[in-house]
Amino acid sequence: MIKITVVLRIQRPDSKDLHVWRQSRIDSKEILGESRTLLVRLPGRIPVKTCSGIRVSNSGSVQPTTMSTVPFPGVRFAARRTALVVDADPRAQAALDAALDARRWNIHHASDNAAALAFAETENCEFVLTSEKTSGKEDVELLRKLRCVRPHTRMIILADETTPADVLDSMREHAFSYFSTPIPYDELAFMIQLVAEGPCWDDGIEVLSATPDWIRLAVRCDLGTAERLVQFVNEIADLPDREKNVVAIAFREILFNAIEHGGNFCPDQYVEVGYLRARRAVICRVKDPGQGFSLEEARHTAMANPPEDPIRHHSHREALGLRPGGYGVLMARHAVDELIYNEQGNEALLIKYLSAVSERQL
Repeated sequence: MIKITVVLRIQRPDSKDLHVWRQSRIDSKEILGESRTLLVRLPGRIPVKTCSGIRVSNSGSVQPTTMSTVPFPGVRFAARRTALVVDADPRAQAALDAALDARRWNIHHASDNAAALAFAETENCEFVLTSEKTSGKEDVELLRKLRCVRPHTRMIILADETTPADVLDSMREHAFSYFSTPIPYDELAFMIQLVAEGPCWDDGIEVLSATPDWIRLAVRCDLGTAERLVQFVNEIADLPDREKNVVAIAFREILFNAIEHGGNFCPDQYVEVGYLRARRAVICRVKDPGQGFSLEEARHTAMANPPEDPIRHHSHREALGLRPGGYGVLMARHAVDELIYNEQGNEALLIKYLSAVSERQL
């Protein structure tokens, strides 16, 4: 048994629907038994593509038994799709090649944004990856023009110059994701794979109101949408790397808990999300549509463990038929300065106080 974070898309023989959920700990036999598509997120690694099986080494690394993306019996490839890449950096091209199956995707290249728009006006394309040599403002303008002719095309923006306002504008125009330099290419590959594996385009992130300092969103209860939102928030957060990382860890855990336990991964349900950047603090608010819970009574989480028995909650999770895990709230509480729940237990505030060097002059 190893501790990894995975996204599983499961298609049972008696259903045409794909059921998606997250595991914090997973046994290799469970993956080999049911997985149709496996996306494994490991630090510094390109995500594993669809594979017929994996093996888990003693060192805890995950390796595919084959990198072939031949589908399982009864599953047919859809028609070939088109990706348009603008002036690709070799590292971005490598991430693209790792994430897209060449047998299912035609990849076209454009020299600049004007050439990309001209191609999209005459040829259908399902996905556009911009150049990291352009600014966020330039790429958002391309996205606006693209929406006039290809309203359902997914675009990932790479930018060498950016502002929080550019990121918000990209969200309003329904960009799929946004990365500014220095670009984490393993994360980019994972996001491209979400483009390739996801259902028909439906954004799932609604901007209710937004300034760079105060943002309100409605977010669909599925993991792919949650991953996209975490990346957008990382780009918006005007914080030093250390504070940005700890806020991202806490926000991701609380958001995923809300989607899993409050929204039950139901795509018809939405989570309310707020982000507030003050001079000396960052506040994130997450409210889910569920019935809530009591931390004092939640014996299936690590928060309820006594100091002398730090894994006691495992037995309670097994008795309830829950997957291994239960550490999310504990991780979030240690990552930020304050984690506050409302009385019902379906709304949480994350508060991170900033040091003097992190303060921004408003």
